[in-house]
Amino acid sequence: MSRFLQLVLDLFDSAAPGAATPPRASAPTATTDKPNKLVQNPPPVARIEGEPLAQVLPHAQFTHPRATRRIQLGHTDIAYAFRRSKRRTIGMAVGPDGLEVSAPRWVSLGEVESALREKADWIGRKLVEMGERQQQLGAARIDWCDGVVLPYLGDQLQVLLDSSATLKKSSAQFEEAAPLHTLRLGLPHHATSEQIRDAVQAWLMRQAKVLFTERLNHFAPQLGVQWQRLSLSSAATRWGSASANGAIRLNWRLLHHKLAVIDYVVAHELSHLRVMDHSPRFWDTVQSVMPDYAQRRRVLKEELLPPWH
Repeated sequence: MSRFLQLVLDLFDSAAPGAATPPRASAPTATTDKPNKLVQNPPPVARIEGEPLAQVLPHAQFTHPRATRRIQLGHTDIAYAFRRSKRRTIGMAVGPDGLEVSAPRWVSLGEVESALREKADWIGRKLVEMGERQQQLGAARIDWCDGVVLPYLGDQLQVLLDSSATLKKSSAQFEEAAPLHTLRLGLPHHATSEQIRDAVQAWLMRQAKVLFTERLNHFAPQLGVQWQRLSLSSAATRWGSASANGAIRLNWRLLHHKLAVIDYVVAHELSHLRVMDHSPRFWDTVQSVMPDYAQRRRVLKEELLPPWH
């Protein structure tokens, strides 16, 4: 069964440095860490000797909204989304909606279920972890109103509505006072949550364009590369990407993170202008300008940011 089961890529980007996988061929576009989408890549089975499956999996039920098949793993009933694909191996991923499984047309359903049972502890653990993370995201959701506080460059930013004559309509005024900065918006106190959110996003995107440009110009000479164009992304599943033509795309929501984390993503994307894959040579390139990149990458993966939807 092991020959059918693919150990697919990690949630946020490709294999960690030093992994025993051959370098991939150069691609026209490379991407960096992906937040809050899928937990993939079940590791080889490593269950504690004698640990019963009933202790690994909870008494629970998980149902994917697009579920087409169902399986019982221990005491857990799992309805999962299943599809046939042109891939050569069985793939599985746990996302906010639940378990998704894909398999080649020539692999039988019995073999698919055997693979799921082989990875039962990993599946159960990731379903529980994903559920807990979704609850945390719900608790972190921003209530767009006068006085709302959100993370900004590792500190906190408080948004205040100000319709006085000193602040032009629909303008924004930033007052730096770490750890709690202030952003005054030229909006009336009866402004809708959508108006407040859009005004804050517009301001953050302007700040992002300036800061990202500065950091790209800082790291590009150190890496011996030239970037050609910067665009901002609002993607929910990707922090950045780089194309072989020198185009860099960065997610403006990186401004919620500390500068050290932003610099990791910038250095990561610029490094792709030299190595368009995630081979050991790529990670050596990142490390040449950022020896502690692994620690920054870990923060990017683990730090919980407020959802904007």
